[in-house]
Amino acid sequence: MCIRRVFSPILSTICAAVFALVASSQENENKSVALITHAGGAHVELYLQSLAKAEEVGSVVVADADGKYVEPARNALGAKMGKMYSDYHELFSNEKPRMALVSMEAKLAPPAIEAALDAGCHVMAEKPACTNAEDFAKLAAKAEEKNLYLMLALCNRVNPEVIEAKHLKEVGEIGKVYGIEMHIVQDQTRLTNKSYQETWMSDRARAGGGHLTWLGIHWLDLGMYITGEKVEQVTGFAGNVGGQPINIEDSVAMSMKFDNGTFGTLTSGYYLDKGNQMHIKIWGSGGWLQINSEKDRTVEWYSAKSGQGEQIKSFAD
Repeated sequence: MCIRRVFSPILSTICAAVFALVASSQENENKSVALITHAGGAHVELYLQSLAKAEEVGSVVVADADGKYVEPARNALGAKMGKMYSDYHELFSNEKPRMALVSMEAKLAPPAIEAALDAGCHVMAEKPACTNAEDFAKLAAKAEEKNLYLMLALCNRVNPEVIEAKHLKEVGEIGKVYGIEMHIVQDQTRLTNKSYQETWMSDRARAGGGHLTWLGIHWLDLGMYITGEKVEQVTGFAGNVGGQPINIEDSVAMSMKFDNGTFGTLTSGYYLDKGNQMHIKIWGSGGWLQINSEKDRTVEWYSAKSGQGEQIKSFAD
């Protein structure tokens, strides 16, 4: 889960990186973005703020089926605001955006993503962007066939502490990776609220899953991103341990084998009364590193190759 105070700059960075890739070949290439959403879209106002800040974004056209974000879009985007539509099919019939940002209920997202790809757009989608992997696999295949980017908004990759941890691993500070522990826990309190229980995020048929697909996925992604390894085998448990009237898992415990032989674990759940507890620890043949993402975004590490005994170093943003 992104720490809220850094979410908007992170998304600006993602937008900038995407447009640097897709627009660098032609200086005057179209740099418009389509925002596809509805009343159930997640982080939409933060996306609007980020699109407004990203210099690489020229204009933004919006398709909002429920009209919830008409005024927020106008207020956030200012001169960048393009035409507002209620139907994304109509938008793609009338506009030629270079990229589409899709933030919709997971069950509703695949058709919108497909429409964007069919219109020749690169796509960044809020996750979860489907209720089953097969639906997204078809979209990935279509994007590859059309030579288009299809991305999920796994924005923690560009957090400073994650960039530093990946660098430390790549330059050999901790040697060959032996094991990894991922721990991401948020509050159970939200699940007791009737308003939250009535959202699509509390219904497996509409969301595809619970804590793992909404928040735990970030830490799974970072585990693979930092180590450069993919999960090869997995086993574990998922269920509603807290007993709230929701049709999703609030608790997940997983054990994994990565394709280089490394073993790892993930604890993912809604357990606390407030706040969050999040860390990633990686052990290697020459040391270890730990990312702490609760209050201060820091990395601590020890490297045997430094020749400085048990000295533990740290990095803070």
